[in-house]
Amino acid sequence: MTRIHSSWNGARRSNDDVYLDSVALNLHGFYSGFERVFLQIAEIVDDNLPRNNNWHDLLLRQMMNEVPHVRPAVISAETGRLLDELRRFRHVVRNVYTHKFDPEKIGTLVKYASDAFERLEAELTAFANFLEQA
Repeated sequence: MTRIHSSWNGARRSNDDVYLDSVALNLHGFYSGFERVFLQIAEIVDDNLPRNNNWHDLLLRQMMNEVPHVRPAVISAETGRLLDELRRFRHVVRNVYTHKFDPEKIGTLVKYASDAFERLEAELTAFANFLEQA
């Protein structure tokens, strides 16, 4: 989160697109990191990796749902909503090579990432506690 906020502050101070590009790439990395955690949970705990073309979306939804007799929901619906916005933006970053990012949209996503990070700290800690007790 530090790099996201640092780049975002630079973008607001200078109006330089290079800073916005940095924020975009760091938001991409932020979501991708948590997606890797979710992939491990889906593979190891759930024994159920989504494989369709829309597997990124399915994986996020899988983490929001309880798997009966296996595990509780990993993340709340609200955290899932925030992460879904970041997932959609990550798709833009990956697939649109010449794109001028909208500072207002980036600012909203920085807020979403901050909120999601706070929630994820608590929710993933609770999930880790569940795993330790199982």
